[in-house]
Amino acid sequence: MRFDCAVSGAPWCSPFRGALLTGRYPHHTGVDKTPSALDPSIPTLTASLKKAGYHTAWVGKWHLDGSNSCAHYVPPERRGGFDYWMGYENNNNQQETYIHGSDSEIPTRLAGYETDSLTDVFIQHLKSHIGRTGAGEGGYQPFFASISVQPPHNPYVPPTDTAGSREFYHHPADIVFRPNVPKVAWVEKKAAFDLAGYYGMIENLDMNIGKVRMALKELDIDRDTYILFFSDHGDCLGSHAQWGKSSPWEESIKIPFIISIVGGTDHMRTGTTDAVINHVDIAPTTLGLCGIAVPVEMEGYDYSYVCLKGENRRENMKKGALGREEPDSAYLQQIPRKFHAHSVNKSWRGVLMRDGWKYVCTPGSDWLLFNTRDDPYEMANVCHDIAFQQQKERCHRRLAQWIAETGDEFDLPDIHLPQ
Repeated sequence: MRFDCAVSGAPWCSPFRGALLTGRYPHHTGVDKTPSALDPSIPTLTASLKKAGYHTAWVGKWHLDGSNSCAHYVPPERRGGFDYWMGYENNNNQQETYIHGSDSEIPTRLAGYETDSLTDVFIQHLKSHIGRTGAGEGGYQPFFASISVQPPHNPYVPPTDTAGSREFYHHPADIVFRPNVPKVAWVEKKAAFDLAGYYGMIENLDMNIGKVRMALKELDIDRDTYILFFSDHGDCLGSHAQWGKSSPWEESIKIPFIISIVGGTDHMRTGTTDAVINHVDIAPTTLGLCGIAVPVEMEGYDYSYVCLKGENRRENMKKGALGREEPDSAYLQQIPRKFHAHSVNKSWRGVLMRDGWKYVCTPGSDWLLFNTRDDPYEMANVCHDIAFQQQKERCHRRLAQWIAETGDEFDLPDIHLPQ
């Protein structure tokens, strides 16, 4: 099941990750910027999983302990409650990655490119776990395991060799730009080089996902294991002459989100959905897929019924994500003002409606209004066009409602026309 309207409601590493693990908005966890530390007293989804008898594992990038340093040590009590944890706080050198944790508290350099090596660590742990508990009935302990790789991410350096095949290399001269990349010399030059590396990273990631899927099949647990594939943010990469994340444009907030089963779909619906799934919804949806009750402190919505068939689907629909209605929109936040080159240097709040309308404000000022269904590259900002005043007021009301419902604080502008 592919969610075509999945968003990173806080498109920045740490804020997304804090919401991912807790099901709570960044302003409620204190993880509202990168770097930020997640308070270990705040429960993560591991508490519910472990109570239900699951083994929990995390491999790779953490970035929830308040540091941007590759040398930062994450102590056991600050690892989100995972039974097995092998990772690092942050690293911006995919060719030289050190990890520490359950296997060795002394930082150990990975043998190869980050994505390749972390995948090997991840698969080895799955094999070890299944070997201890068995893959059949009886002793088998169900597991929740997450692999978090940095690529695709700046610096945009793909592996020097991918399976010995030249077809995985991209040349900047061959890059075809999105229509919203301005025809400005420095923008096109930088975008061409960065996109060439970015695409190489994605292809390398795709191959490693294949390795994980094959491992599940070889372990004979492919029909019992859901795979959730997603990213913590996008990257503008030259669109609108912007780079990186933390911007409200589609290239920054839209993320892939796919739920699948390798070995069959007897109890799973397949296809696409336009349900607006946000960062806070991923933990509740994960628990729902496992048939585990969603804790009341989680603010997100359980979309598991979208993927299920039969009685499981009916039960999860009846449960209705703690009685909440399915969201008609997603709440978007950049809480602190950010000062990164080629990125928006303002705090902002926004709303993406399920029908495709997106509205964004900076403090005291309306800024962007797009119909992303008709204008997917966001070339026509109609925020200050009186012909779209009715749509702006509708989105403004919903944004104000999100701010109130989530207990956020933000100075919205008065957008009503004089009588």
